[in-house]
Amino acid sequence: MIGSVTDPHCTMNISPKPAAEIEDPRRRFLLRALSLGGLAAGLGSSGQLMAEVLGKRPGKLAEGKSIFDVQGEVFINDQPATPQSRIAATDTLRTGKTGSLIAVLGQDAFLLRENSRLELGVVESAQGAAKQLFRLVNGALLTVFGARKTGDEVQLHTNLVFMGIRGTGVYVEAAPEQTYACTCYGRVQLTSAIDPAATEEIRSLHHDAPRYILAQPREGRRIIPAPFFNHTDLELRMLEALVGREVPFGLNDDPYAGPRRDYQP
Repeated sequence: MIGSVTDPHCTMNISPKPAAEIEDPRRRFLLRALSLGGLAAGLGSSGQLMAEVLGKRPGKLAEGKSIFDVQGEVFINDQPATPQSRIAATDTLRTGKTGSLIAVLGQDAFLLRENSRLELGVVESAQGAAKQLFRLVNGALLTVFGARKTGDEVQLHTNLVFMGIRGTGVYVEAAPEQTYACTCYGRVQLTSAIDPAATEEIRSLHHDAPRYILAQPREGRRIIPAPFFNHTDLELRMLEALVGREVPFGLNDDPYAGPRRDYQP
């Protein structure tokens, strides 16, 4: 893993704080539990730990349900979100200073952190293929994407990068001068939105190649290595559980029920 320090039992960030600080007190509790070796020291299964943090155990959402957890200021198309709100493939989601949203859209699940704006969209080709768009205008987003049928695709954009997704887990922070993108597992094609000649295909098993995508090139490069920060394996595991899947790597804990994702980068 590039620029990171890890504990053998968990994935933790000990790098300097980035521009988008994470202030959710529930997440601070989770990170503290992990830093103390909670999963290896008998605090219980990851499901029990997440239940203690969130007040409920993650599991596949019922048909027709979009939201697993909503906290603080969260808006869907400028209307306050509630646990009963539905999210459509063309909605705009926004969180305030104290807001966070954990939700499902079809076969994808995501965690939108505070002070973020996410614009969803769908583009259909003349051949009937569908492209699902996730545009992170600002803030931070952790998401897991399901595999698409031939012809369909999903793209994640910020003001600085176009990301072609191949059924994967991704963490992104969008700021005016740089985008942070960690391919947690799977394949992602990164292309600078300013200079399309600056492109890189990332093939990752486990947070192998975090990247910064820059507004201004550094030593002639717009895509450069970055440290690992601000997201955990347990959060990824929670998101996969919401769509009935499992992460493609192990934790020192009992797994959630669900088929394991076998990526072959």
